[in-house]
Formats: sequence, C-alpha cells, structure tokens
Amino acid sequence: MLSWSRDFSLATRYLQLARVRSSRIIFGFPEPCLAYNDLRDWIAALDRAGELRKIRTEADPILEITEIADRVSKSHTSKFGLGGPALLFQNIKRHPGSQLLINQFGSARRMNLALEVDSLDKVADRIRAFMDVKSPQGFLDKVKMLPMLAEMGKFFPKSVTTGPCREVIKRDNFSLLDFPILQCWPKDAGRFITLPCVITRDPRTGKRNVGMYRMQVYDERTTGMHWQRQKVAAEHYRDHLRTAAQATSAQPPSGPTTAHVGADALVRPAARSAAAGSVDIMARTSGGSQLSDAAMPSGKMDVAVAIGTDPALTFSAIVPAPPDVEEFLIAGFLRQKPVELVKCETVDLEVPADAEIILEGYVNLDELRTEGPFGDHTGFYSLDDSYPVFHVTCITHRKDPIYATTIVGKPPMEDGWMGKAVERIFLPLMKLTIPELVDINLPLEGVFHNLMIVSIRKSYPGQARKVMNAIWSLGQAMFTKCILVVDEDVNVHDIGEVTLKVLNNIDPERDIQFTLGPIDSLDHASRLPNYGSKMGIDATRKWSTEGFTRPWPDEITMDQKTKSLVDSKWKTLLKELGMD
Repeated sequence: MLSWSRDFSLATRYLQLARVRSSRIIFGFPEPCLAYNDLRDWIAALDRAGELRKIRTEADPILEITEIADRVSKSHTSKFGLGGPALLFQNIKRHPGSQLLINQFGSARRMNLALEVDSLDKVADRIRAFMDVKSPQGFLDKVKMLPMLAEMGKFFPKSVTTGPCREVIKRDNFSLLDFPILQCWPKDAGRFITLPCVITRDPRTGKRNVGMYRMQVYDERTTGMHWQRQKVAAEHYRDHLRTAAQATSAQPPSGPTTAHVGADALVRPAARSAAAGSVDIMARTSGGSQLSDAAMPSGKMDVAVAIGTDPALTFSAIVPAPPDVEEFLIAGFLRQKPVELVKCETVDLEVPADAEIILEGYVNLDELRTEGPFGDHTGFYSLDDSYPVFHVTCITHRKDPIYATTIVGKPPMEDGWMGKAVERIFLPLMKLTIPELVDINLPLEGVFHNLMIVSIRKSYPGQARKVMNAIWSLGQAMFTKCILVVDEDVNVHDIGEVTLKVLNNIDPERDIQFTLGPIDSLDHASRLPNYGSKMGIDATRKWSTEGFTRPWPDEITMDQKTKSLVDSKWKTLLKELGMD
C-alpha cells in the first residue's frame, strides 16, 4: 500500500509536468510548424517560399495545360532545380474565374515543404520512434506513456457540423464540366480527374479508406472509377458484391429486373441464384479484362470524392497504408493535427471539411463501363477496360473553388516526387518485416513498380532470395517487376555504382531467378492482364556456403595515408588545375 501511494504521488507529479510539456513535445520531437489547414494555406506557403508561379496567360485544359506543366516538370534551373515551380493557372479557357493548381509536389523541396520538414527522413524518424515504444513493464512506465497516448489522440479525425466545403451546395443543376478538368494527352478517352481523394467504407468493419484513383468524365454527372483489382476500394466493391450475392441467392425469383442509371453502360441483370457464381464475379470485376458469364447482383455502394485538400491528406491518399489504418489518421500524424470531417448531404460518408470540392454519389454493383485509354505514368497509354461507374448525386464546394490536379507521363513528373517521399517515409515499416534491409531505391525511370534496388546486411546463404520473396509479399510491392539485391556497402541511390557492382557480381544463370505472380494493371507487356513474371537478381558477394569456391577479389581502393596526403594539397591543386 505504501509502495502504491509513493507511485501514485510520483505519477501525479509526472502528469502535472506532462501537462506543461505535452503541448510542446510529440513523440520526443520538438513541436513542428502549424499544419496547413487547407489547400489555400498551402498555396500561400508556396507563394511565400517562392515556389509558386501564377499563370495569367490563357491556357486550355484540353491538352495545353498538360504541355505547359510537362515542360515545367522536366525543367532544371538554378532557382528551382529539377521540377520547376508549382503552377496556379488563373486564366483558363472556357472557365472564366476558375483557378487550377498543378505541380504542387513537383520537387524534393516542395515535398519537404508539404510535410513541413527539412528532410523526409525526419518523418521516417517520427515513425521509427513511434514503433520503438516498448511495452510498459510497470505502473510508472504506463504513466509515462500517457502524454504520448494523449498526443496520439490528437491525430484521430474530428467530426464537425459544417465546413468551407459546404459553402455552396448543389443537389440539382450541377455539372462536372463546370470545373476545368484536364484532358492530358491526345489519345486519352476524354477528360480525367487525376488528383481525387476517393472515400469508401469497408462494409465489414466500417473503416474508411481514402485512395487516389483516376476518374474519366463521361458526362455532366457520371465518371469511371478506376479501381484496379488489388486496391482497397476494389475490395470494398467486391465485399458489397459478396453481400448482395448472398442476399439474392437466399431470395426466390420475382418480377422483372430494373436497369440502373448509366446510358451507355454495360448493365447486367440482378442475380437470381448463385452464390456459386459470385466468387467468379468477385474475382473478375473491378478492373478485370474479362467479365463473368454469371449475372452480377444489383445494389449500390456509396462513394465520395474530395478534390483540393491540404497536402498531407492528398499525400496520404497514395501511401501504402495497412487496410485497418485509416488514411485520415495517417494525415493527422503527418500534419500533427486532426483532419476535420463533415457528413455528406446525400450519402453515408464523411469528407474533409476544408476541401475545395466534394463529389457525392454511388456506384451500381451491376454496372461496368469502358474506361480509358489514358496516358499513364509508365510513359505509355494504359488500355481501355471495364470499370465501375460513379454517379454524382450532389456537388458541394467552396466559393470560387480552386481545382487541384496533376498529370502523369514519362518521368520525371510530379508523381515521381510523391513516390520518392513514400519510399523514404515508409522504409522503417518495411524494415519491420525485413530487418536485414539497409536501404531501397525506386528509380523514377522504373516508374516505381518496374524496378527496386535493395541493399541488405547479409548474414546467411540465400538471404538475397529470401528478401526478394519478402518484398513480393508486401502489399503494393507485390507488383515489383525487377528487384536488384546488393550488399550494404553499395549506395543504392548511385546508379553508376549499382550498375558497376551488379554487372560485376552476377553469373546470370546462377543469380537471376524468375517467379510468376500478380502484375500491375498498367503493365502492358505482361502475358496476361494483372498476371505475369517477375525477376530477382542476387548481386551480393557470393560465399562458399552458396557454392562459390573461387576467391572473391578485393575492390580497388586507395590507402588512407595517401588519401589524407592528397587531401592536404587538394585546394592548391584545384587552383593549379583551374577547377576551383
């Protein structure tokens, strides 16, 4: 009892101190800058940092803005480096008074600015510190965790009754074509919304998902919904199909079926039997190149789309989050401030209160329609295929909304910098599963799913192959077409060094392995849509325990004494060489 009293007294004192300190310390790191509340805060920050250019020359959202943004994103200047500035178009053809933001994440500096850090490694460090928390062993340890738990509570989304996104509410007389939506490339099937935060709900758990999926605009009130089959929203769609198939198989046939909205859509009648066929339906729908012969069950799935959100939330929509972790929470962690959510007008979902534009609506479970072609980040057009159709039931937006968009195509482009940020920030999470991992590089030219260069701390024979298979088992990393594994002393970000080491270290027949598995839907070279081969290359030094009995030569390096001697003379030598 005395011991407990002493602990309680100490705990009380600790909590008093914690109340003072917790507002300034987050996971042991100094308090960051205040988060950007919305897209407009972010645009103002870009302007203050000299990272924004306002374009007052008239530009057409049909192709012309893409050409301008593409040239800027590939430029390399002394002021901006590679990637050019962010662009705010203020004179858009056929859209008087509208503004369009593009290339907002299009450089390493702006990606850091978006997440309010000097280096993306700082975000990784925060994640690492969070993961390094040990289980409390006693009462005091538990008490010491309270400030951290209190801070964690601040990251969870917060419900509010209204917000700027509802300044204008349109249930009737609205059109998607009121917004300056881009047609990016000449052979695109039409205009595409390219930077949406698409919000769906898991029908089993109730958890929300925020993903980024392109949306082809079919007309004033319908779009395609490019849910590739391996994406979370596609799984939500299949879960709704599952539920609907079970419900219809339990009911006897009744009168004629009713077609759903969607003029030119491929609409299938409601299922009458067939929970047996539902498995095939689920496997083939939502991005499948083949449709099942079985009837698709009828029903609807609520969907909401936010366009023009604060940078942390926009970025969170592309991160490879675990399915049970909401992107709203990730955004709160990144911005160190909760995302405020408001209920939709016509669907049962919550959306970011500070977004510029909200689209509310649904997809019919038994309706697919041709979507594409679309000029994609591979540098090629992704082919047309059948995808669900999004029907807009209501549009809400801020007064004079700013339309945020992006383009993809041959790298380097804006999406490349976002991908590199994912690479840096989520390396600590990869190391949880693959502890021998030292570093990774997803070169821009590999468009993120074609090539991953990995360095490992090798401790046993065959470890490089174990790492390849571990990567292919990790979420979206399963799509990686080629994996190069090198030793820990190789700088994976120095392509010259990687090329030298890989080509010198391999015996092609011995060190290259092939496997079959899931392939990215955008891969036009795979033998079948979504299925094909992948390659792993073990470019580590080979050991006798791996069957290599020849001597492994030493790498050429200068001795330290000579290097130090030349270092002492180098400034003088540079002047004599005319290289200073």
